[in-house]
Amino acid sequence: MKTVQMTIDEELIETIDRIVKKLKTTRSAFTREALREAVNRLNISQLEAKHKKGYDTHTVKQGEFSVWEDEQDWGDE
Repeated sequence: MKTVQMTIDEELIETIDRIVKKLKTTRSAFTREALREAVNRLNISQLEAKHKKGYDTHTVKQGEFSVWEDEQDWGDE
């Protein structure tokens, strides 16, 4: 691990301190997990945007998947 110095406003630090006390963890552990989750959300958001762009660029055409309709079994019959 690497030690980094960060500037965080006082109100946020107070909130974090209350949370870590309840969770019985440390500021560092809490911050690492929060950063991991933020990176994961960003990655998912970027993948969703890429996926949407692909569908916007290559829209589904009428009947494109109809060949599979007889194969679908939704279990409701």
